[in-house]
Amino acid sequence: MQWSSLLQWSAAGAACGLTFGAMSWVKSPNPSPAPTVHTTSHTWTPSTGALSPEARPATETPLSDDAFVCAAQASVNAVVHVQTAAVVPAQSNPWLSMLGMDPGRVAQGSGSGVILDRQGWIVTNHHVIDGAQRIQVALSDGSTMEAELIGSDPSTDLALLKTTPAKNLPTLSFGNSDEVNVGEWVLAVGNPLNLTSTVTAGIVSAKGRNLRLLEPDARRDIYPVESFLQTDAAVNPGNSGGALVNLEGELIGINTAIASQTGSYAGYSFAIPSSIVRKVVDDLREYGRVQRAYLGIQVDQRDPGVRVAGVFRGSGANAAGLQPGDRIEAIDGIPVSTFPALQEQLSKHRPGARIAVQLRRDGRQLQKEVELQGRNALVSTPDDPPATRTPGEEDFLPNWGVRLSPATAQVQARLDVRGGLVVTDMRPGEWLDEGIRRGAVLLRVDGQPLESEEDLNKALDRSREAGQRGVLLEGVQANGQQFYAGVLLP
Repeated sequence: MQWSSLLQWSAAGAACGLTFGAMSWVKSPNPSPAPTVHTTSHTWTPSTGALSPEARPATETPLSDDAFVCAAQASVNAVVHVQTAAVVPAQSNPWLSMLGMDPGRVAQGSGSGVILDRQGWIVTNHHVIDGAQRIQVALSDGSTMEAELIGSDPSTDLALLKTTPAKNLPTLSFGNSDEVNVGEWVLAVGNPLNLTSTVTAGIVSAKGRNLRLLEPDARRDIYPVESFLQTDAAVNPGNSGGALVNLEGELIGINTAIASQTGSYAGYSFAIPSSIVRKVVDDLREYGRVQRAYLGIQVDQRDPGVRVAGVFRGSGANAAGLQPGDRIEAIDGIPVSTFPALQEQLSKHRPGARIAVQLRRDGRQLQKEVELQGRNALVSTPDDPPATRTPGEEDFLPNWGVRLSPATAQVQARLDVRGGLVVTDMRPGEWLDEGIRRGAVLLRVDGQPLESEEDLNKALDRSREAGQRGVLLEGVQANGQQFYAGVLLP
């Protein structure tokens, strides 16, 4: 985690109120509330979508004016203006407090959403509706409807809404984001700066971008999945949750963020690929929450490519024979050259799914069939030393998902350190994402030296009393390499 940057990553969210600036690189000091998940008995009727009568396949004239017109006609009416309202605390008034009245004000927010089904299922960004107590959607013809939040997923920044329309609604059909090429023309459709039904054009300038916008939080089961499509189609606050479409008028992404020093568009925008959107929407509809599947490996993200650094016991990867040092090259035939690209392919599946993993080991190409597991099945790495007792669940530090014990004299001598706490076990989470591995020795927290767990607790208490949200960890890996990492307080 980085704590500051000259380049601010801003959400293309609301023009004001609730969601404006909701996803900047430096977060607000107040964590967002846990997402509210509602169950529903609504039925789901997937729609294939339809082009307008005047439209023709864009592939016939890929660079003609007609291609852009047809794609815009196919999508603009299926993108809605999402308007939210919530009561937020106002400045304290002692007289109202004496009467037992809590002052507050109504905060307005806005963004965009995409209609996926004629009966009113709509996908948008989580940060557009986060904390909202009332959600309305406005169609391109100016009519408005109340919307119900079915479920949201902070890990992918997606949410699913349901309306009850009086008539069938225009829809967008899913395209295949895996088949999108860099250099391909795309349109961004949304409601930037409260300007409804706006269409801009650009090209896909990169795939698989990981911006580290979303903060992990194991207590709320938030483990970010970021593999954005990068485009130069103009996107501004209010575009969040809107559509990124190809020239065939198909939904290939949900616009989510922009790279900017000012909070307004400055050249690059980012969208969640439709391969992720489709699976998350299906899960929210059926279960109210996302069913996450894990391969069960550790990946050193500082290495080029996708190199296996460790394999978890109880995982499908372990059962299939994956080994540290393997380099994963493809999942189900789709190349994965980066960790975000691997995340994108895994996010398309649920626990229990079987996938083909193409890898390279000692110069040889191999293929393994792996059954994906849920997070609870990932116990620990297979090279754990024998334990004198069976550690309990309570031994894991809350949120951090690690176990620590004082460094022995042998460990201190081998690594030439004094004191410290050894990472004896860890789960996938923030520490692992920061590159910290099992066997590492934690030496300082916010500059305070550590020799015992009591020292750690005192350092964390000081940080909490100072109103901090995170701390700086310093230490050495098991191989003697120094590390520095910023993580949220547990």
